[in-house]
Amino acid sequence: MTDRDRSRRRFTAAVLGADAVPEPTPVHHRVARGVVVDATSYMLCVATAAGEERFLYERVTSFWRGGEVMPGELRPGDDVVVRCSHDGRLVAERVWAQAARATGVITDREGDCLSIDPGHGRPRLSVVLPYRSSGRIGVRHPRLEPGYLFDAVGVWRNGEVEAVRPVTTQPPYPLGSTPRRPPTREYSTTVSGIATWYDPAWGRASHLDPRAVAAGAAYPALDRVGHGDGCDRRTSCVPLPLLSTGATLSLRNDCTGDTAVVSVVDCAAADSWLCDLCPSCGSQSAGRLASLTMTSFVALGGRLEAGCFNATMTVADQEG
Repeated sequence: MTDRDRSRRRFTAAVLGADAVPEPTPVHHRVARGVVVDATSYMLCVATAAGEERFLYERVTSFWRGGEVMPGELRPGDDVVVRCSHDGRLVAERVWAQAARATGVITDREGDCLSIDPGHGRPRLSVVLPYRSSGRIGVRHPRLEPGYLFDAVGVWRNGEVEAVRPVTTQPPYPLGSTPRRPPTREYSTTVSGIATWYDPAWGRASHLDPRAVAAGAAYPALDRVGHGDGCDRRTSCVPLPLLSTGATLSLRNDCTGDTAVVSVVDCAAADSWLCDLCPSCGSQSAGRLASLTMTSFVALGGRLEAGCFNATMTVADQEG
């Protein structure tokens, strides 16, 4: 959070009261991220920003590296996110290795390779569609051509995202043909939709880059004053109130019941382009509320390979 965001929070609290800007929930002690130093049949050693940490396994500990794997298939240098058991930080409950995501608009396709524009001036991503995943992805992405939306989870390989599974179903028409949504004039302080995740460190040097373990959420409805014209958003299909970076919102994972207060730390322009459903929990609330950082998503009970969960967002009443 920048000094400007902190000043805005203090000003808002002074004018509207502390309830208007609740304090963010610290990233849960159960979540760690770093780089694999060694992985044996009974213990994982990870280099983190705090130094080397060791995590033991239980019988139910699971590992994901583009699919369910054994601990010995984790490799030194792999970027990993660890969710520890409820009993403390010593035992790993779930480990994700090399998790990557590509969300945005297809700008180019050459054979099985796509170029994805994630919006908001972020660098374009190169995505590879392996044969074993192409059928599954094609079911939910009927047109893999320039101008169409794309959203898939995969693994980092040589600087590219190897797509493993689609997150949601995308429409069979290009983004430019999306029916224009009228601006929403009335907003509720409580909204239902879906929460997704993004990696603010792009899978790089997660043991050194503080962005890798940052808490918070990118938000698709930032006001122009709070974030400038760079947040190339559209009118979201969810009636979201306008917020600025530094604002806080309360999110509830409707699948697990986990809740947290998170700060708005960035723009999620692409989220306003999509009007989709998360296939978990049977909810029918379409539209994206926010993209959580990887660690905040896992702390709220999310599974990175699923890519989303159904959520309820509550924003403090900003009317004085």
